[in-house]
Amino acid sequence: MKIVAVCGSPRKGNSEWMLTKLCEELSRRGAEVEMLLLRKMDVQMCRGCLTCEKGGKKRKGDCVIKDDMLDVYPRLIAADAIVLATPGYMEMLSGLLKNFLDRTCAVWPRLEGKRLAGLAVAEEGIGQTIMNLKWYAKLCQMRWMGSVAILAKNPADAARIPGLENRLKRLARKIISG
Repeated sequence: MKIVAVCGSPRKGNSEWMLTKLCEELSRRGAEVEMLLLRKMDVQMCRGCLTCEKGGKKRKGDCVIKDDMLDVYPRLIAADAIVLATPGYMEMLSGLLKNFLDRTCAVWPRLEGKRLAGLAVAEEGIGQTIMNLKWYAKLCQMRWMGSVAILAKNPADAARIPGLENRLKRLARKIISG
């Protein structure tokens, strides 16, 4: 099973820690996992030119923007599952992850049927963060596998939450078993 795990945090903190733990468990269970750290990638804003929509549902994944997404599209298409991790900013997705999701317009019809899971971390409230991820799954006709959401502020806070690693292991099990 191939899994692409995407971290939408602008810093090395709790979202990345959770995603790393989840990826370790997925790998332990036999999955081939690739983690993408959006903060280290060149993912430009969508220009809304609609070039990527040519071909309708059979679109190739062409985008006029020449950035790291050109290498990401084939990985998303080849994946059996995708995991999205984000800090909750203003009780929504991080700007990095939202921009990434916007840029998947070039391939979203080809994500249909893939498994999707989410991780979210917020300081005071998750708000609509998980709902945003679920809505993306519905839009792309992906299979929602579940989520783990926590409240944590400072980097390394997540590592001190009792039972969190077990929750991540349960989510890994669900992603693998489908």
